[in-house]
Formats: sequence, C-alpha cells, structure tokens
Amino acid sequence: MAAETEAKSADLKEMEARIRSGKREGHYYVALLGFRTYEAVVIYRLVRKGFAFSTFERFRKNTSLSQQDLSDLTQITARTLVRRREAGKLEPEESDRLLRASRIFARALELFEGDREAAKRWLSTPQVALGGLVPLELAKTDVGAQEVEFLVGRLEHGIPA
Repeated sequence: MAAETEAKSADLKEMEARIRSGKREGHYYVALLGFRTYEAVVIYRLVRKGFAFSTFERFRKNTSLSQQDLSDLTQITARTLVRRREAGKLEPEESDRLLRASRIFARALELFEGDREAAKRWLSTPQVALGGLVPLELAKTDVGAQEVEFLVGRLEHGIPA
C-alpha cells in the first residue's frame, strides 16, 4: 500500500513539475498512467500491445476518479474489467481509450495548475461552451475529446468560450 501511495505521488509530482516548468513536449500526460517515456512511437507500441491492468488502477488512483466514472469514460464494463484484472491486461482498443482519458485529465490539470480536485470537478460539471455537456461524457469519443481539449486551450488563453 505504501508503494502505491509513493507511485501515485511520483506520478502526480511529475505532472505538476511539467505543468510548472512549461515543459509539455512529447506525450507527458502518460505520467498519469505511470509511464516515463513520452515518445509517440513507444507509446503507440505500448497501446498496440495492451496496457497492463495495473495501468488502469494507477490512473484511477492518480485522478481519484471512481471505478464507475473511469469505466464509463473508457467504455469498459464492470464485468469486462473483472476479466481484464484476472488476465492482467487491457485490450489495445481499451488501452487507447485509457490513453485518451489521461490526455483529457492532464489538460484539465494544466488548466487548474495541477489542482486534481478542481480538474475533476470541472470535468464532471456541464459546460455551457460544450452545449451543456459534461466533459467526461463528451470525452468518450475522439471528436468529443478534441472539443474538450479545444475548450481548455481557449480558457487557458482567455478566449471567451
């Protein structure tokens, strides 16, 4: 249990350090999954291989999203999650959706300067600029995730949403 807390703390510290420094090159958001390699080709290979199930759990702990919220966001049913836990591995498509979730959560963390609870609240609240939709709901699809990211970008630059 202490090792999990340390790992979670290290992942969030990595994210906070990158947010504070402005070093956002590469795919740094994978730190929320416990990865420390930010190169697209390496991440692509990890996705195609399928993430270890522990990656799902690590992201859940790092974001403090409930199992149900993360299950909904990644579109992995509770029954399938049980099977994935037993197998120890996610399928490539599930890994890709988890990767998208980490990117969206990281963008919200940037917006709220590393404040995990503020990011989680914003992602869970209907946004007028998104047609009254909840960002986590919209982020279930690629086009919706892009809209959430565009909105975060506009808010960061003070452009009216």
